Amino acid sequence: MNEHTAMPAGQTAPPEEPPVPWVNPEIQHLVGWRDRDIVVSVPVKSGTTWMMNIVHQLRTGGDPDFESIYAEVPWLEFVPEPGVTPVELAARIDAMPDHRRRAFKTHSPPGPLPFHAAGSGTDVQYIVVVRNPEEVLASMHPFINSHSDEWFELWKLDKAMVAAPDFAIFFEDMAKPMLRDAVFGFVAAWWRLRHEPNVLFMHFADMKRDREGSVRRVADFLGYEPADSEWGVILRYTSFAWMKRHERKFEGFLASGAPVLKPGSMVRKGKAGAARDEGVTPRMGAEIAQIGKEVLSDEDALEWVYSGGAVPGQGR
Repeated sequence: MNEHTAMPAGQTAPPEEPPVPWVNPEIQHLVGWRDRDIVVSVPVKSGTTWMMNIVHQLRTGGDPDFESIYAEVPWLEFVPEPGVTPVELAARIDAMPDHRRRAFKTHSPPGPLPFHAAGSGTDVQYIVVVRNPEEVLASMHPFINSHSDEWFELWKLDKAMVAAPDFAIFFEDMAKPMLRDAVFGFVAAWWRLRHEPNVLFMHFADMKRDREGSVRRVADFLGYEPADSEWGVILRYTSFAWMKRHERKFEGFLASGAPVLKPGSMVRKGKAGAARDEGVTPRMGAEIAQIGKEVLSDEDALEWVYSGGAVPGQGR
């Protein structure tokens, strides 16, 4: 998908073929969407868990006692075990209580993810977070390898099909197609919608540079106005240090039968600008940039993906 084939506002494409059996985008098309739903739409390893927690903490005024972020902000595409159908999973989402706004995680862009334009009849807000693709690559390899052997056994899948012990092999055989579709293609699909009033673009580097300003920006977008007494705890509970100390809250996928990840896999380092120190070579960086140029014909979009800052055309 490139920026010229991204779906226009209000339209969707059929769900894409899932990359692994525990990810099924079809679920999103079966959900009964509610007014004021919040969708955190982020490519893999780009700040998804952090933004999920920011939304939850703003929504609650500060909550240190939740058991699992995935119980609070469900993953729309996630299949917890073999044999569970998309219809069953959509029904579970539809049964969520309505005493507060629902919030969801997704790795899908518009197309696989239904997009409701402002004024279309269903009031949904979308927070899109993007990260420098070299950093995504550096984080992706150890994360995939951190999936537990029990999880692959549950799905009767050979771990070697999606994981590689060698970083260079991982880059050549697995990462380049993922970066093309799941990072640059993801941005291309959202880029045409960046001016929509119910879409907020955020960049991981900006969030690292100014965490408090970023959290306040999300609050303004969602219409939350925490009391002065709540801001201190919200900022504490959205810090990387707090999340790292309580990392079990952020890696507890609602899966039955087997652990998805090994302990300590979800909240890793939280660094920006360290990809070259983690194995991304200049040659890899050049190939990644070339893929980006092929997918994103808008030079402003490509520059923003790498550097963050003000989003051209967003107006906020």
